[in-house]
Amino acid sequence: MPSAPLQRGDYAPVKPGDLRSPCPAINALANHGYIPRDGRNVRANELLNGIYQYGLGSFLGSMLTHPVFLEQSPKDTKAKATWWNTLAHPFATAFAAFGVREPQQRDADGVACLNLDQLALHNAIEHDVSLTRLDFAQGDNNSPQPQLIADLLAASSNGKTITIADFVALRKRRYEQQKEGNPKLEFQGLQVSLACSEVAMILKVFGDGKEVPVDYVKAFFQDGRLPRNEGWSKRRWWALGLIEVNVLASKIQALLAPTEKATISVTSVVH
Repeated sequence: MPSAPLQRGDYAPVKPGDLRSPCPAINALANHGYIPRDGRNVRANELLNGIYQYGLGSFLGSMLTHPVFLEQSPKDTKAKATWWNTLAHPFATAFAAFGVREPQQRDADGVACLNLDQLALHNAIEHDVSLTRLDFAQGDNNSPQPQLIADLLAASSNGKTITIADFVALRKRRYEQQKEGNPKLEFQGLQVSLACSEVAMILKVFGDGKEVPVDYVKAFFQDGRLPRNEGWSKRRWWALGLIEVNVLASKIQALLAPTEKATISVTSVVH
C-alpha cells in the first residue's frame, strides 16, 4: 500500500540528489516541506514564509531572506559602489556581499530563485569556523560533519542544556582548531558578527536566551528537523526581532574577546 503523500510541515530526511545548504535552519525548512524539498528553485517568498516557522518578526525575516536573492557581485566590485549606485539602488548596494544568485537566475515562470547549495558561496552568508561544517579551504564547507555535531552536543556542561558559556567555550575551541588546521583561515569582522548572531538565534529561537535543551539541538543539527517531538514550539505572543538578537549577539561577541577580534559590529549582519 503506497504511503500517504507528505504534507507541508511533515518531516522527511534529505534524499540522495536533494540539495542542501550550510545553514541548518534553511535545511530543516526543506526537510519539513516549507520550501521545495529537493532544494531547487527556491523563491524568496517561499523562504520568507518558511522562516516564520521559527517565530521571527517580519523585519528580521526579510533581512535574513532578501539579501541572498541578490545576484552575485564580483568580489572586486563589492566595495567600490559609486555614489550613484548607492542612491539608485540602496538595498542592492548595502547588501551586495550577501547575494548568491547567478545572473538572471529564474525558474520556469520567470521568478527569481536559487538552489540551496548556492548558499555555500564563501563569505556571503557562509563563513569559516562553523560549529558543524568544515572551512571553505578544507574542501567541503556545505555538508554537516558528524564529529563536529558530536562536539556540539558534548559542549553541554550539565548534559541537559547548552548555555551561553558553553557556546562561547565551544566557539573558542573551534577557532583554535581552525587556526591550526586551516592556514587560509578568514575569520574577523563580518564573519565573527555572523557567527555570534547565529548562536544568539539558536538561544532565542529554541531556548530562553540563556540556554537551550540538548535534545532540541540534537534534533535540529543532527536530524535536520524542528524539535517539535521534543516539546518545542515557536513563539506565540511576540516575534523575535532584530534588536533582541543583536543585544544577545553583542554579549556573546564580548565574551569571545580577545580570542576572536571583530572590526565590524554585530549590527553589520543586517546593516
